[in-house]
Amino acid sequence: MKVGFIGLGTMGRNAALNVARAGFEMVVYDVRPEALQPLVERGAKAANGPADVLGQVDVVVTMVFGPKEIEAVVRGRGGFLSVDCKGKYWIDLTTSSPDLMRALGTDFRARGGAPVDAPVTGSVDSAICGDMIMFVGGEDADVEHVRSVIEAMGEIRKVGRHGNGYVAKLVNNQLWKIHAAAIGEAMVAAKLAGLEPDVWWSAMKGGAADSFVMQHDVPSIFAGHYDPSFPLALCLKDLGLIEELMTATGTRNELTRATHDRFKEAASRYGKDAGEMTVCKLIEDDAGVELRVAGDWVAPWEVKAPAA
Repeated sequence: MKVGFIGLGTMGRNAALNVARAGFEMVVYDVRPEALQPLVERGAKAANGPADVLGQVDVVVTMVFGPKEIEAVVRGRGGFLSVDCKGKYWIDLTTSSPDLMRALGTDFRARGGAPVDAPVTGSVDSAICGDMIMFVGGEDADVEHVRSVIEAMGEIRKVGRHGNGYVAKLVNNQLWKIHAAAIGEAMVAAKLAGLEPDVWWSAMKGGAADSFVMQHDVPSIFAGHYDPSFPLALCLKDLGLIEELMTATGTRNELTRATHDRFKEAASRYGKDAGEMTVCKLIEDDAGVELRVAGDWVAPWEVKAPAA
């Protein structure tokens, strides 16, 4: 199969590089021409837009910022729906609205294509290493047809019909963001009560308080960079989509709304480009304490890619 990739940001670029390492011939596009260079250097062909990509490949993968951007890729001028989609497969990795994506998938299928959703969880180091967990929704036959492309980027977690991947991604990020906000409160309280951050972290891991955030993200607080590879702008976009889902389902969401407010406060104080874990820096700064811990904390974006 010939594979297209649209959206070469921090996560998309690394996911696309793993597709290239798996040996697929590739066509790539991003709204920023300079973003194409790492893939072009590996032999990928640069395209002029989404329709140009789709016309040259068997399978196209998209990973863009959010709902507005992915709708433009599909329905916009020069988008997928402006050309023949017959026999084409579309794998979308974007974090987006389930209702919107089901509608886009229906439009794509009506023009002869096969949509598969595969939003991802993990961090940039997972994208670099090609071991992202991917929430995959779609017809079984469609998923099997593109399995080799998806597995070049990560691990398939099948979640049912098309659109369910977006639901899984949103509730996954809901828990992630709530825990990220809560960790700041717990760490600072422990520090003020006499428990040093490194001792606290060692004690928490493996117990009832453990999580991906505990294992993976706390070192970014220790290092003091708060992981800018996932900025607050993305956190706020995700939290907005999560609140939409809660409203649509009529689910109580006090914890989600409180978490959203905390992230808005962090963005107001430190800027939307600041790292996701600055939601904890708020608590540090307001308490007048610092949670730095000396150590060789490898930043997620510094993880080495697998050999080609």
